[in-house]
Amino acid sequence: MINLQETLANIAKAIVDSPDEVKVTQEEDEKTVTLTLTVAPDDMGMVIGRHGKIAKAIRSVMKAASVNSGKKVNVDIR
Repeated sequence: MINLQETLANIAKAIVDSPDEVKVTQEEDEKTVTLTLTVAPDDMGMVIGRHGKIAKAIRSVMKAASVNSGKKVNVDIR
């Protein structure tokens, strides 16, 4: 099974200028997994992208990665 928390961290670290400040926390209940991505304030624009395109792409990749887990994944970016 894929570690969703590690996968999201690796994606974010590849995008930002300060990969040391990337943190991902995971909250899980019966049907959903909520991943909270925290990056440096200067890197927020890189993670969100123009009109949220990169954020949407990250969420799509994470939803595809979670198919085997049988749970819905929510990605919050802070």
